[in-house]
Amino acid sequence: MSQPESKDPGKIVDHLFRHEAGKMVAVLTRMFGFSNIEQAEDVVQDTILSALHVWKFGKIPENPSAWLYQTAKNKAIDMLRRQQVKHKIDSEIAYLLKSEYTLAPTVSEMFTENEIQDSQLRMMFACCHPSISPELQISLILKTLCGLSVKEIANAFLTNEETIGKRLYRTKEKIRNEKIPLEYPGAEAMPSRTASILKTLYLLFNEGYNSSHQERLIREDLCEEAMRLALLLAENEKTSLPETHALLALMCYHTSRFNSRLDDKGMIILLKDQDRSQWNKFLITKGNEYMERSASGTNVSDLHLEAAIASIHANAMHYEQTDWKSILRLYDVLLSRTDNPMVSLNRAVVCAEVQGFETAISLLEEMKGLTENCYYNTSLAEMYLNIGNKTEAKKLLGKALSLTSSNAEIELIRKKINLCR
Repeated sequence: MSQPESKDPGKIVDHLFRHEAGKMVAVLTRMFGFSNIEQAEDVVQDTILSALHVWKFGKIPENPSAWLYQTAKNKAIDMLRRQQVKHKIDSEIAYLLKSEYTLAPTVSEMFTENEIQDSQLRMMFACCHPSISPELQISLILKTLCGLSVKEIANAFLTNEETIGKRLYRTKEKIRNEKIPLEYPGAEAMPSRTASILKTLYLLFNEGYNSSHQERLIREDLCEEAMRLALLLAENEKTSLPETHALLALMCYHTSRFNSRLDDKGMIILLKDQDRSQWNKFLITKGNEYMERSASGTNVSDLHLEAAIASIHANAMHYEQTDWKSILRLYDVLLSRTDNPMVSLNRAVVCAEVQGFETAISLLEEMKGLTENCYYNTSLAEMYLNIGNKTEAKKLLGKALSLTSSNAEIELIRKKINLCR
């Protein structure tokens, strides 16, 4: 289990919440049954609060993760002894939880490393029941098993918190009212449910790579968790699909640039200004290996196309050597398969490199639905800056400033505004 380096109790708990909360919820839900997921979440929440209360007085244990798991086990055993679960326990090990002789040993066994890993994957596949739409499946997994907040999920789906809150509520109500059995579907059903899990991990990684968090643009803990889960899929013969390897390639390419994305003051360094000697060559090589593995079979997924785009960036020795025409062709194919407005936005930015800033401006101004997006406004402002229209650029940057809470992004936008004077 990953251990944090910081000695600050708040930072340690935050780190552990990202790494361990989803695992604990998965184990407890597997024990209690999905109908009791609120109780599982309550146990985890109480455990986190206990850690904050105890550790703030300097009593941080040598192994914080082990302390967290032991506390969660004790709270789960106490809840089961008092019969405080709201609904009848209908899990596969329910009979072992009814006897005092088998209760504690069973709970302890469920919290061993192999069982934790198994429970998390099993719960992910359970949440991908065909009676639930992929969008609902992904939202449910991100919230319950990955620990993302409603705000973070809303950011991932380019929507608002109210929409996601209602979506999660309707999902749980649908599961209860229709008595949808959220159970591990068996090995043979895993491949058909893998697409939703890959999309979930893609969104989890993206939240870490370009976080909506005010003080942290990059959240390595989320990226690390997404990659860990993707590796579990790659190591399972039923889910070691070409798309799985494409996702891992994409993650490796993006992660390779972490050390060059921010300066020593936490300021954003744009791609064209990054020191490529700081890019992690090992991760780029691993990305290339996963890219080769993803080439098996005849299916080309959206993940393949995105990984191919990232590959061109990662393997270019200098910004000027980037094969922008190939990237544009890949975006053309990707755009023909999806209505994702961010794909259109990214394609327009690439068009600036191939067809000029005026073309990119025309494409961006024709787009609908992203006028309240920070990246859209900064991208369009950049195009206007490049053709010398500082007045329009300043107006767009002013709007962008109101659309982000990220300190790093705010500083970059202010720097751009100064160029408009």
